[in-house]
Amino acid sequence: MRVARSLAAFSLPLLVTLAACGGSPSDEPAAEQSPAEGFPVTVTDSRGEVTLETVPERVVSLSPSLTEILFEVGAGEQVVAADEYSNHPPEAPTTDLSGFTPNVEAVVEYDPDLVVLSDDGGDITEQLENLEVPTLLLPAAQTLEDTYSQMELLGEATGNAEEGAAAADELRDRIDDVVAGVEDDAAGLTYYHEIDAQLYSVTSDTFIGQVYGLFGLSNIADEAEDTAGGYPQLSAEFIVEQDPDLVFVSYPGGVEDVTGRPAFDSVTAVREGNVIELDADTSSRWGPRVADFAEDVAEAVEAARGE
Repeated sequence: MRVARSLAAFSLPLLVTLAACGGSPSDEPAAEQSPAEGFPVTVTDSRGEVTLETVPERVVSLSPSLTEILFEVGAGEQVVAADEYSNHPPEAPTTDLSGFTPNVEAVVEYDPDLVVLSDDGGDITEQLENLEVPTLLLPAAQTLEDTYSQMELLGEATGNAEEGAAAADELRDRIDDVVAGVEDDAAGLTYYHEIDAQLYSVTSDTFIGQVYGLFGLSNIADEAEDTAGGYPQLSAEFIVEQDPDLVFVSYPGGVEDVTGRPAFDSVTAVREGNVIELDADTSSRWGPRVADFAEDVAEAVEAARGE
């Protein structure tokens, strides 16, 4: 079990300096903190158990999805810095911190008492824990249940356990209602999800693909010869041959790209006007706005069935 210890006696930039000089924070006297109600609390991230001795008050998020979840579970005021792509909600304290190539010195400048992230680029978790900064590594969700679990976990880790559980229940109910409203309308419909103009797509094994699967849609990318870990690059010829009923694009200008390609005017989705541009963020993040993505899919299905 990994036990995260309080660093209240030290400024984190100082700790970086100490580490660089070979000094040890253990040489300094430890400060006492009054444990808040419900703490210490032990949660389990992707690497094992982490114990937080006190309620974190200076959280740094290096993941847009986790930033959205933190705000959703009532921990927004505890977030002091978020990565460069954390653009939602509007009050998120977006910075130039990178979640893909994180720099430990830049992170500790914010004096965090908890860092949450979804990628361990450059072994950032080990670097932070060497500085005794509590860290939670929560990789991208593979299923909706993973999203619900992360909401509950981050609620518990930030002293908002009830809010986290309530947020997960609310999201689960909202998505269930959306799916129930479509009923069997999607049965027999096929779809193609285009990530970018290079024709990268997703299979049903991905988080995105599982959302489509809730409606009973069939994914043409599942038939690709090489599914490339769930994110295959398809050819234009393959897409035309598969003739999807619906095409979803998750980048600006995608509708014009798809409808303007040679031979795509023969594709059912193009011919019947069922090429839908999705919000690039809601259709790629596993946070609370995944319900918005589900609603967009439901609307497209109903429109297709109404023709």
